[in-house]
Order: sequence, then C-alpha cells, then structure tokens
Amino acid sequence: MARTYETSLENDKLISLSADELINMLIEAEWDDRQNRNIERRLRNARFRYQSCMESIDYQAERNLDRNQIMRFAECNFIRKHENIIITGSTGIGKSYIATALGHQACTLGFRVYYANLGKLFSRLKMGKADGSYLKEVSKIERQDLLIIDDFGLLPIDNQNRSALMEIVEDRHKKASMIITSQLPVNCWHEVIGEKTIADYPHFFIMQSNFLNPFINQSFINN
Repeated sequence: MARTYETSLENDKLISLSADELINMLIEAEWDDRQNRNIERRLRNARFRYQSCMESIDYQAERNLDRNQIMRFAECNFIRKHENIIITGSTGIGKSYIATALGHQACTLGFRVYYANLGKLFSRLKMGKADGSYLKEVSKIERQDLLIIDDFGLLPIDNQNRSALMEIVEDRHKKASMIITSQLPVNCWHEVIGEKTIADYPHFFIMQSNFLNPFINQSFINN
C-alpha cells in the first residue's frame, strides 16, 4: 500500500483523485499485492519440477490435444468436485508439462497443490519410516487440494510402496483431487501395482474413469 502511494506521488496521480478514490485505489493495490504473494507462496510449496502454465501449452495437431477439454480442466471444477485426472502417453509428449500447467493454474485460483515424482515420493516416505517423519509427510500430502503424481508405473512397486500408495489414495477419496501421469495405459495399472488385495483398492477410480480421448481422461468419483 505504501509503495503504491509513493508511486502515485511521483507520478502526480493523486492530484486528480478524490479522498474516496484514493482510499479505494490503495485498498485494491493492497489486495492485489497480498493475492500475488499468496500465489507465489503456493507455487513454492507445490515444488513443481517444470515451469509451465496454461498459456504455454502447445496444441499442435499431431499431439492430439483437445484445447476445449484442457481449458475446461483449467477452470479447476474437477478440484471443487474432488475428481481426478489421468494423463497417459509415451515419453516426450508433454504429460508432466500439462499436469504442471494445470497445477500452476490451480495455485493461481487459490488451491493448495503438491507435485511429486512417484519414485522420489516413495523414497521420501521410506526415509520417513526410518527417521520418524512419515506421518508428517503423509499429513502434508493429505492437506493438499490437488496432488500431482508424476511417472506412475515407471519403477517397480514393492510391498512398502504399495501400502503407502493405498494410504494416499484412501485419504484423498471423495475429499481431494489427484492428477496422475503415466506412460502405461490404465488397463496395465493393476498389474503394476501388484499384490491383489492392495491393487484392487486404488484401481477403483481407474475403473470409474470417463474416457475422454486417447491422451487425457478424467475420473468421476460417485459421492
């Protein structure tokens, strides 16, 4: 607010403003400044691997991207409805980039977002089991409005990781949203997760997904 006032003095802008207009201008400037700082804080806390935004997504014809579909996702109603998005496809087609762009958009709209490469997340959780920080890490994930899990199925999932995955998915069921990227088609996920009793649980939201196109599909979890 003080910075806005000083700038206005330097530009002689205050001369033409009434007292009410001046107060309104300063309040709006303070509001904008706080909003921008909040967005910056959410972006830092998200720990995005890539710097991407909706405006920088490339919609070339060969990528088979539905611009209208992605722009609908950018409204973030799927987060408000506690729905999930699954992005699948081969290496290098921009799965992580699009997931991050959607996460960036969610941050600007006021949602708490957390990005994690699945392999690195499993490593942190295993370390947490050893040093006693596991519950803190899981609790942090649970508080996020949107969890982005990148590179699902890239590495084998052992017993401990399967249990952690089940706990994360269970905590978010009907409470918060996820975006998952994977090179594997969803019909291979059950096999990747492995042990049947655990594999069946996170598989529920895959089975209930609404297939939208070969590149992105969105899951609708029944309330």
